[in-house]
Parts: sequence; C-alpha cells; structure tokens
Amino acid sequence: MRALVVEKLAAEYAGCVVKDIPTPEPKAGEVLVRVRAGAVNFPDLMQTRGEHQHKPEVPFIPGMELAGEVVALGEGVTQWKIGDEVAGGMRGAFAEYAAVPAGALHRKPAALSFGQAAGYPVAYLTAYVALVRRAQVQPGEWVLVHGAAGGVGLACVDMAKLLGCKVIAASASDEKLAIISREYAPDAVVNVSQGFKDKVKEITGGRGADVIYDPVGGDVFDESVRCIAFDGRILSIGFTSGRLPVLPVNYALIKGFSVMGVRAGEYGRHFPQKGLENVAAIWKMAEEGKVKPRVDQEFPLNGWREAFDTLADRKVVGKTIIRPDL
Repeated sequence: MRALVVEKLAAEYAGCVVKDIPTPEPKAGEVLVRVRAGAVNFPDLMQTRGEHQHKPEVPFIPGMELAGEVVALGEGVTQWKIGDEVAGGMRGAFAEYAAVPAGALHRKPAALSFGQAAGYPVAYLTAYVALVRRAQVQPGEWVLVHGAAGGVGLACVDMAKLLGCKVIAASASDEKLAIISREYAPDAVVNVSQGFKDKVKEITGGRGADVIYDPVGGDVFDESVRCIAFDGRILSIGFTSGRLPVLPVNYALIKGFSVMGVRAGEYGRHFPQKGLENVAAIWKMAEEGKVKPRVDQEFPLNGWREAFDTLADRKVVGKTIIRPDL
C-alpha cells in the first residue's frame, strides 16, 4: 500500500515521504480499514518535527482521524463486518489501509460524507468537553470563539449554537468570517486584527463574553482577559499563535473569572465513564444530523504537503482532508 511515512523528525517536513510499504494485517481485536479520508490536524504537523507532547517512534504514519470501509477482521472482532463504513480517531490515517482497534471506531453517520466523518471526532469532542463538561454553558450565554475558521474553532461555533448559546465568531479574516456567517449564522462576528475587546463589550451590552474559547493563546489570550464577563470562563484549548501567555492573577481576582484547560482525551482518561458519555453524545448528534462539520479542501496522498500547508498558512475554513483513494 501507499502511505505517508515520517522516517525522521525534521523541519519543513524533510523527514516525510510517500512510499510503498506492506499492507498491515489486523491483529486480534483490530480491523483493517480501507481509508477513504484522513483529516489533517495541527498535531500531525508538529509530530513530523517532534514538537508535540506525544512523540511516536519513527518511522510512523501520521494522521489522527480517518473514515473508510472495513475490509478485514482480526481475531475476536464481532461488532463489525466487512463492508461497514466507519470513522474514528487513531494514528496512521494517511495511508491506503490502516489496522485499527475495533473499539476505536464508530459507525459512519449516513448524514456525513467520508471527509466530514474523518474530520469530526477530535474537533467536536474538544468543543463538547470544553462547553458542556468544563464551562457548563447555559442557553443564552455569550460565547466568544477565537480561531473560529479552524477545525476546533468552527466545531465550537456549531456546538455552541446547538446548545442555545449566543455566539461571537472571531477571526483575522473578513473572507473567512463571511463564510462562517453564511453557513453557521453566529449572532455576531469580530475581526480581531485591529483588536476585539471593545467590540465584544459593545455586542454584549458592556458585560463581556460569559465564555471565551481560545485555541490561539498569545496576544489573543491577553486581550480576552479584558473582555471576559464577571464569573466568566476562559477555555484554554491550545497555542496556535506560538506564544504561551501568562496570566496576571490580579485580573482573575478582580474580575472573578476562571481559566480552564481543555484536553478532551485526557478528560476521558481521568473520568472514563464521562469520557464514554462524551463520545456517545457527539456521535448521536451526528447521527441525528444536528451538526455541520465543514470540509474546506480535499487532497490526494501525493498532495500531502499542500494539505499540511493549508493549516500552517491558516488558509482553511473547517477541515483539510487527505484522500488516499484519489
């Protein structure tokens, strides 16, 4: 089979190559999936350089999320049959076939394409854990979503609307905000390139946002502290800006707000039953057609570098997909 293989950790993806390797055999408890779509996430880019907290041993096949068809069953697998359409999170999605633990897969919702299903679980699980478990949002609360055009940001816009919140989508691109407005109908949009705290306060009647979802960090976090409502919650999702911000705790003392870290997978590992409930909840939403995961572009396996660059250069609205079957 053809696969994108990280043979060494290096800058500018210098250690990555598409090559022919043996098709894996599913072990006991695994299924072999013909990959129809693999979603690109920032950790995939970071892992090629060894900069992510999870550092797989080289050589490895990147790609955290996939969707496809079951083509072979390992010993003891009874919940799947050959031909089933499945989706789930794992490593090794950027290949024509992947051997996946049977329990890591979910039935692909009929309402979603393979590309949508591949890009669904990580972003929407993050949004669900952030909004429901950590912030415990209530209908009618104002939720400011930074990086709203990215995969995890757009999932939060979609999820917050579904939960009955009033949503402010924030981005540095008017073009991206126009797409978000047209397809997701947030209650307001804000271009952050010239600052945003005054606009957020104006939109919220001077109160500030009740919840701020921040996958960006850096200057965005610094300014968010100045437009969070009293008793509000800032959700720290990541640091795509490249700078880890520092909070002067006197701001939190005076304004009475909380800063909450969000790692959806880690939450599930610490609270296994809640973790199962979280996963079940997001897939139920997808099966019922209540969510709208957005695929921005799809690339063949040989176009992996261009696919990676859509994230690195902030060109994407939603998710970028690699299609090994093209």
